[in-house]
Amino acid sequence: MSASKKGPRIQLEPAQRLQLENIQRRNFLRGGLTVGAMAMLSGCNLQDGDQVDRVLWAMSRWNDRVQAWLFSGQRLAPTFSKAQMTQPFPFNAYYGQDDIPEVDLSDYALSVSGRVRDKSPWTLDGLRKLPQRTDITRLVCVEGWSAIGQWGGVPLRIFLEHIGADTTAKYVGFKCADRYYSSLDMATALHPQTLLALDYGEVALPPKYGYPLRLRVPTKLGFKNPKHIVEIYVSNDNPGGYWEDQGYNWFSGI
Repeated sequence: MSASKKGPRIQLEPAQRLQLENIQRRNFLRGGLTVGAMAMLSGCNLQDGDQVDRVLWAMSRWNDRVQAWLFSGQRLAPTFSKAQMTQPFPFNAYYGQDDIPEVDLSDYALSVSGRVRDKSPWTLDGLRKLPQRTDITRLVCVEGWSAIGQWGGVPLRIFLEHIGADTTAKYVGFKCADRYYSSLDMATALHPQTLLALDYGEVALPPKYGYPLRLRVPTKLGFKNPKHIVEIYVSNDNPGGYWEDQGYNWFSGI
């Protein structure tokens, strides 16, 4: 259904909206638990929100640690041929296409902050002068679909080296023009296929795919690939993420 044909929205009171969000978050976290993890809840009344939430969040953090331990910084994600690309590559965001942010490319500058030596902003021309890489990889969405596309841009590792980032720090965070935000563990940020993507299919990113700059991480689920990036920062404090802070597993490797 197109955005123009949506029916009227049901207006919820603040207390109702909070209750619905809590239920959705709890159901998502429960869905990711193993039988052994559910056994830990056997002494809990599943209606007791605070007690269950503490266990669920603890298990989510445990899942993060296990995934990080299993992750290989050199094992490459599968790549594909141009003939295998999904046509058209789907649009996905937490809003409809009518709400894609308008970014003025004439004065766009990427901000840099946190544990880095050089905090000078970067223009698109400056980013394009850095070594580039192109990969055809599969994006896997948590909603259950996947798509293959061709992405080109600067390996994030190279960008971090140029700004003098402290690569012993734990996290790299991203802020976006559409108020989205996300973050990566440093090992994933340094993975050779993790790109600051400037192009899709050998042309500059169109608005629906995240212009002027997006993150492409083929070793993560799709929501870990923020679009319309306006700031990158390096930190030892976990920056969280738009969906991660609502209950999605933070590491979300595939």
